[in-house]
Amino acid sequence: MNPRVKDVKPNPNHTINLVFTNGEVRCFDVKPYLDKGIFKQLNDLKAFNSVRPFLGSIQWEGGQDFCPDTLYMDSVPVTDLEHGFCRSGSESS
Repeated sequence: MNPRVKDVKPNPNHTINLVFTNGEVRCFDVKPYLDKGIFKQLNDLKAFNSVRPFLGSIQWEGGQDFCPDTLYMDSVPVTDLEHGFCRSGSESS
């Protein structure tokens, strides 16, 4: 079983920093989901910033959520914290 989320921090670039129960800090990019269904509401940064840890995963005030396994498997380790938001190893400078 993959580790679960114990803390989350939203970033202004529509990524989230996730702290998992195994101590890893990883970056999950929400941008690919922002044009789909209920996730469209998260284009508004106020709505996006409402994300909170929830039962080992995360949830927004509008009810949007992700499977904790998806969050872990589709996130990347944070290699740099620049200007207060995560930049994953897959992003270029």
